[in-house]
Amino acid sequence: MKPFLQASALAACLALPAAAQETEDDSFNLMEEGAKLFFRGLMEEMEPALRELEGFAREIEPNLRSFVQEMGPALRELMTEVEDWSAYHPPEIMPNGDIVIRRKTPQEMLDAPVTGKDEIEL
Repeated sequence: MKPFLQASALAACLALPAAAQETEDDSFNLMEEGAKLFFRGLMEEMEPALRELEGFAREIEPNLRSFVQEMGPALRELMTEVEDWSAYHPPEIMPNGDIVIRRKTPQEMLDAPVTGKDEIEL
């Protein structure tokens, strides 16, 4: 009887890792299936918004192309002229349609919050 118990215990010990592996595989498959279902649901929810965005992109494409063709060279020149954009306020649109970009005063530059340039990374 004793050899039978030893053989049974040995068989059980050998079967445990296989059973554990099956459980891990099953849980992985369940997690994988859950993730697939989650992303499928997310895509179904986002589909109307993505279609609307696609339509909007088609509508503005001609205007955007025209803007880039007309303003591209001027913006490129402006980018070469301005060395530090943090020295300027955001653009303002005046009542007559002009766009003004004001330079910050020296005091405003001193009062400005510190950017990541001077921070020390630990």
